[in-house]
Amino acid sequence: MSLLDVDSIDAYYGESHILRDLSLTVEEGEICALLGRNGAGKTTTLRSISGAKPPDVRDGSVRFKGDDITGMPADDIAMQGISLVPEERRVFANLTVEENLKIAEVSRNTSNTWRRRLTTTGSSMSTEQVYEDFPRLRERKTQKAGTLSGGEQQMLAIARALKQSTDLLLLDEPYEGLAPKIVEDVEAAIERISEQGVTILLVEQNAAAAISIADRAYVVDQGETVFDGTADELRDAEGVRERYLGV
Repeated sequence: MSLLDVDSIDAYYGESHILRDLSLTVEEGEICALLGRNGAGKTTTLRSISGAKPPDVRDGSVRFKGDDITGMPADDIAMQGISLVPEERRVFANLTVEENLKIAEVSRNTSNTWRRRLTTTGSSMSTEQVYEDFPRLRERKTQKAGTLSGGEQQMLAIARALKQSTDLLLLDEPYEGLAPKIVEDVEAAIERISEQGVTILLVEQNAAAAISIADRAYVVDQGETVFDGTADELRDAEGVRERYLGV
């Protein structure tokens, strides 16, 4: 059984049919890339999984650890062990790096539901572990988040998600707007997180960067899956890359 199974979902916003019979699986411990051009349905897929700004899933199912989570509220899905880092990053600009991390920890610890679920979901990272994975955040821990660079804010957004009890980390366009050197830093951090047992589903427009760290990849176009294979197979599939990714 896969950690995540998205089975033939049809998803709508109003009468707009966004996802069409879309299926994907994510195996425990892997980095899986979900790729495609703008408007292909990548973010809608993450929202269908996480319950954040959810579309109307009218057919198919989303199963996590074998349990059907289709249409569940976002908070309940998070309690199952799924954390989403949205494209907008959403850090608290007027708080320091350390205060952002503390808020994430307090949010988890003060919830009765979280306390009930902690025995069955993944373990959260300590602040020290976060600083080991993101040494730049240690250097900036007393700095207000709003004054960080785009790459540092992205690292902080990921770190906040890891302060929850996370088995599956959903990353929506983590490289957007980042300089190539900063992309390399974020990539290295994602790989370190993966090595610690966190499964990752990575949505990214920068296909080359995503493929460089992924184990497997899906390509979607107009809400449909047009490629499913290993990262190496996608590197060799020049026709797929040219037609659907523009690379």
